[in-house]
Amino acid sequence: MFDTLTGRLGDVFERLKKRAVLKEADIDAAMRDVRVALLEADVALPVVKEFVAEVRKRALGEEVLRSVTPGQMVVKIVNDHMVETLGSEATEINLNAPAPVPVMMVGLQGSGKTTTTAKLALRLKNKDKKKVLMASLDVRRPAAQEQLKVLGVQAEVATLPIIAGQMPIDIAKRAMQAARLQGVDVVLLDTAGRLSIDESLMTELVAVRDAVNPAETMLVADSLTGQDAVNTAKRFNERVGLTGIALTRIDGDGRGGAALSMRAVTGCPIKLMGTGEALDKLEDFHPKRIASRILGMGDVVSLVERASETIDAEEAEKIARKMKKGEFDFEDLASQLRQMRKLGGMQGVLGMLPGIGKIKSQLANANIDEKMLSRQEAIINSMTPRERRNAKLLNASRRRRIADGSGTSVPEVNKIIKMQKQMGLMMKKMGKMGKSGRMPPGLMGFN
Repeated sequence: MFDTLTGRLGDVFERLKKRAVLKEADIDAAMRDVRVALLEADVALPVVKEFVAEVRKRALGEEVLRSVTPGQMVVKIVNDHMVETLGSEATEINLNAPAPVPVMMVGLQGSGKTTTTAKLALRLKNKDKKKVLMASLDVRRPAAQEQLKVLGVQAEVATLPIIAGQMPIDIAKRAMQAARLQGVDVVLLDTAGRLSIDESLMTELVAVRDAVNPAETMLVADSLTGQDAVNTAKRFNERVGLTGIALTRIDGDGRGGAALSMRAVTGCPIKLMGTGEALDKLEDFHPKRIASRILGMGDVVSLVERASETIDAEEAEKIARKMKKGEFDFEDLASQLRQMRKLGGMQGVLGMLPGIGKIKSQLANANIDEKMLSRQEAIINSMTPRERRNAKLLNASRRRRIADGSGTSVPEVNKIIKMQKQMGLMMKKMGKMGKSGRMPPGLMGFN
């Protein structure tokens, strides 16, 4: 996410930090580079102009000119203003209304609106402990209502029964009535989209809005469409009146311009972002954390939050107990691989760590294969329960059998056996450290 912008801004900041004293010419040159970087990232031109002008004004102030490290001070100014541009503070979904609370999901066809509706339903059910009802108002797109029904089954969230021939306004009213009778907390209304904005679409949305008076009108926008997404948001806001934005496919956006432009152009807060295809890949949009990611400072807080939501507490405690005894077998290794995949794989974790932007090229040359985790898990799954518990049983013939069973090669099997052995040794050393209260010799140099 934001890879292009992070790389370009990183280069600018590195040059600034090397200078002991900053002259006006240095700041002007840096601001030209920042301007180009923002434009290349598909940030709206008016937003770029305001951003650069404000940063330049602050960077030429007394606070920077008298600063001990003026380069770092300029980086802080850019970071602070980027946070302001993105919206300063995270804004939660507004459920402050009498139940059932109607939430209207709007957007163009293909933006991920139906999937985001299901993601939000799952999030409200699991995180906020709300009883949710989903209703599809899309009577134009073939199988749109069936799609939401299937997603409802996956998320274990109720969907309004489909009645053929019923119009969107009537479906919305029926959904609200059913929610009242069933004691539902939140009703998510998945409205129809079009390939482009037209008058009939807007008229329909306004009619639905007036019929249910939603507490939230959320625009679902595809971040990959760049300026088109910004223009779409502006037009929806003018006609329907948006209260929030959910950006989809953030994980695939190397530019990030849509995120930087949305808030400034519409005045509406970005509340949610989709970070993957799975139904649990929906996160709150935190301006400070996003700014940190863009500027290569990482996002450790989000990484910790994601870990707390995905890591199995019982599994973690079980491994901790075994670690104290100096034990670590293939079952434990498989558990660790599964947890890593839930966190988004190696790239997902590395992308949130501070300073990673500086070694992007080295990481690219390292050819980190995200499928490697799945292959390693397949190797372990091809072992017998006895083999997983006792690596000493894995002779040459057993290794060939495991390679054939997992669709991998003997060298790959050997590699994961070596990994398990190394991690087992490390666990023993950490176990000894826990008993003695000091770091055992050689642990810091372990590889």
